[in-house]
Amino acid sequence: MNLKDPGSMTAVVGSVLRYGVLISAVIIVFGTLDLIAASGSADALGSIAYNPDRIPHGNFDVSLSGLVSGLIALQPYSLIELGAIVLIATPVSRVLISVFLFAAEGDKLYMVVTAVVLCLLLFSLLVTPFIPGFQA
Repeated sequence: MNLKDPGSMTAVVGSVLRYGVLISAVIIVFGTLDLIAASGSADALGSIAYNPDRIPHGNFDVSLSGLVSGLIALQPYSLIELGAIVLIATPVSRVLISVFLFAAEGDKLYMVVTAVVLCLLLFSLLVTPFIPGFQA
């Protein structure tokens, strides 16, 4: 791979995006199939259909420890949540890889700009939910 060639960088970044979305889709489909298998097709369709007056998953634990224990038990909603997390992480990983690609080709300006974008992304994902009074 020639890092001086913009086509090489585009190919790497494009692959990251394609595979991230593909992996996310596979995880979500597996979780949905697990939901259908666990609750029967009629009950699962009721769980998947949006109804603002009813929470289909009840008191599902959305904490990190709840996610991990749900994944260990192969709970359908935990698998679907993991797929959503992978989907959200895909563009963030694209920015992270871009920082390294710009560093490898020696383009310091774009590396710094991309690193600032990465810091802003991570701040918005990881810190802003804990700011008192902040509601997104």
